[in-house]
Amino acid sequence: MQSDNIVFSEYLDKFIAHLRDKGKSQYTVIAYKKDIEQFLGFLAKKQVQSISEVKKEIIQEFMGELLQNNYTKKSASRKLNSIRTFYRFLKEEGIVTINPALDVPHPRFENNKPRVLSKLEYRALRDFARQDKRTYAIIELFLQTGIRIGELANLKLSDIQEDELVISTYGKNRERRIPLNKLAKKALNDYLAVRPKSDSDHVFVTKNQKPLLIRNIRNIVDRCFREVGIENAKVNDLRNTFIAHQLSAGVPLAYVSKIVGHKRLSSTEQFLDLVEQEATPSQYKLDEL
Repeated sequence: MQSDNIVFSEYLDKFIAHLRDKGKSQYTVIAYKKDIEQFLGFLAKKQVQSISEVKKEIIQEFMGELLQNNYTKKSASRKLNSIRTFYRFLKEEGIVTINPALDVPHPRFENNKPRVLSKLEYRALRDFARQDKRTYAIIELFLQTGIRIGELANLKLSDIQEDELVISTYGKNRERRIPLNKLAKKALNDYLAVRPKSDSDHVFVTKNQKPLLIRNIRNIVDRCFREVGIENAKVNDLRNTFIAHQLSAGVPLAYVSKIVGHKRLSSTEQFLDLVEQEATPSQYKLDEL
């Protein structure tokens, strides 16, 4: 048998290749890789000689160590899912005969309700963002379309149609089209009028004409939150605000779910407890924030 480190790394490399072959997004692959690398590091520390020798007790010990090191229960639960997926692959490959992670229970945690910005908060955010056309276009697209941060970073000039955005296939998410209201179109057009000339066809670029990365977008929005004094908010809360506002305005649940690209209707339903519908849903037209 080869040394444990070589064997373990080979398992991981094959697993990562398998994920890519299945069309997993770059960000999903990176997340799985980090989780399994952490788990394999734990096995090495425990001097486990072979991946096939891992029992549920070892995985439980790993989970316990995560919680002791102040990982949240939600984060530990995600890592357990990664280990289960890893062992499912190993079982399919005939490397192991059982999946020991299936016998390890998830840590119990309560799902926090989605954070939705108040009207005062998102109006203050927009007012501050007006100082920079690129920043304002980013904020408006989040608020007026419910687009994901990765989708916004991946947005191409050709994806901007007359009255809609074409959201290309992203990871597991299928292509979809989102209506563009007047506010979103004006913000986009104002930015495109001053957008630096670039060889890149990405909508949002840096001053050096490079595509704006996810971390750049997150930093921009986080700075806006800090400047306005909005606490405990993340970029995704702008998407949450869009969803809650549309449901409150009476836009049908199924239509909102389709627009934001939720795979399950239940993902959209969780917002119903946060809103009061103003009217009987009768039209398929998105409301402006």
